[in-house]
Parts: sequence; C-alpha cells; structure tokens
Amino acid sequence: MQHVPQAARAREGVVEKGMVRVTNRAGNSPFLFVCDHASNYLPPDLGTLGLRDADMLRHIAWDPGALPVALKMADMLDAALVEAGISRLAIDCNRPLDAPDLIPEISETTLIPGNAALTDSDRARRVALSWRPFHDTIEALVEERLAAGRETWLVSIHSFTPLYKGAARPWEIGILHDEDERLSAPLIAALRSSGRFDVGDNQPYSPADRVYFTLERHARSRGLPCAMIEIRNDEIADGGGQARWAELLAGLFREIRLPEAAATASRPAPKTPSAS
Repeated sequence: MQHVPQAARAREGVVEKGMVRVTNRAGNSPFLFVCDHASNYLPPDLGTLGLRDADMLRHIAWDPGALPVALKMADMLDAALVEAGISRLAIDCNRPLDAPDLIPEISETTLIPGNAALTDSDRARRVALSWRPFHDTIEALVEERLAAGRETWLVSIHSFTPLYKGAARPWEIGILHDEDERLSAPLIAALRSSGRFDVGDNQPYSPADRVYFTLERHARSRGLPCAMIEIRNDEIADGGGQARWAELLAGLFREIRLPEAAATASRPAPKTPSAS
C-alpha cells in the first residue's frame, strides 16, 4: 500500500467531482478563490512517481501553506473556494494542455521518473483525473454566478519557496497581474504602504512565465477582475503565520471597491482544447 505523506491526508478523499473540492459554493462575496496547487496527494495507481516521501513535502509537489490561507480567507469573506486535490507533479492544473511542463519530467532540479516517456493515453488519463474536473468546476461556478448577475472577481492563492535554484527570494509576498490591475494595484499599494513587507510586483513570477493560465482561462477571457497571490512559504509554515496572512489579506480585500461594470461578462467562455 502506498504511503501517503502526513501533509496530504487531511484533505484526501474529500472531493466534489473527480480530484477537486468546492468550499462555500454559495458564498456571498464577489471573490472566488482558487488554489491550483493545494495538495501533494498522489492516487495509489500513480505510485510515488519514483520520488521519496521527503520530496512530496517540498514545494515541487504543491504550494505548502496556500490551502490553509485560502480556506481561512474564504471563511472570513464568505467566499467560494475551488481547490485541486492532486499534486502538481501528477499534472499541473495551472498550465495549458500544450505546456511542456503540464506533466513535468523535472521540477526545479529534481527528476520525476514516473513522468518520463508517458504515452498519449497516459497523459489523457492524467487530464481526466484532475485538470479537466478542476477547470470544469471553475467554469460551471463562474457561469452560475454570472447567470445570477453576481459580481465575480477571481483570485488564485499560491506559495513560493524562499530559495529557487540557489537564488534567494527576498519578497514576503508577490502580487501577479497582467495589464488588468483592478485588483492588483490596490493590493500592492496597501501592502507597500504598511512598510512591513518587501512586496513583489510580478515577482517571483509574472504571466510571462506561463503561471497565469487559470486566471487567463476563467477571468481574463470574460473581462473579469483577477489577480494571483504568491506568499513565501516560510511565512505560512505554521498555523500562526497562516492566520496572520489570511487576516491581513482578507482585511485588504474588504476595502477594495470596483465600479459596478467591473464584473460584467462580455466575452464567451473559452473552448477546452483536446487532451491529446
């Protein structure tokens, strides 16, 4: 029987459709949170992908601390949350189907033996296991909200490692965005005005790094406000840090006011490409 690292067990099997969970679906907030890399869980039929348990606790397998922060924020703001329930090493839900790192053969400097030489049918099974249920669930929830005339602002919650390929990352938090800065600009301004943090503006990543896919697919395609939150994972390594960041960000989100037209859907929903 496959050993599942302790960090994966808390959410294992608690799913709504496939490997995805929705919390507070009917939440009243305009915010809709998504957590693409919420879990380091691997289904038994995938084995360990040739990795050690210690590897599955690293950032290569998930975004440590991101889900607890997202859950707390969803509760504080009465917001809906969609989370992926499988490790990004099995398939990365925040990548398009044609991305070279959709199913990574190497992550940072670690080889992933179980992802090497996959057949088209192997890849299609991974897509059906997690990627498609995750995006179908977000799609349905966004369409449901818009059909009801509800404002919908998408925010994805992530964490990043303090050291990547030997380079230190000084930012405690980064806010990622493209040319739509309706959510990102007030967040960055508020965080910087406190004088407490080194705030990354499109750091440690930016949409040019192909990390903005979920928001591009479900928010930008419809003209909906969106932003991506990246918290350095040593800041949210325990319950105290998670609570502090959730309270801080929830407070900032409560202060954001957008024109009434900001959440108007004026574009068609995106088409899903083939898994092959």
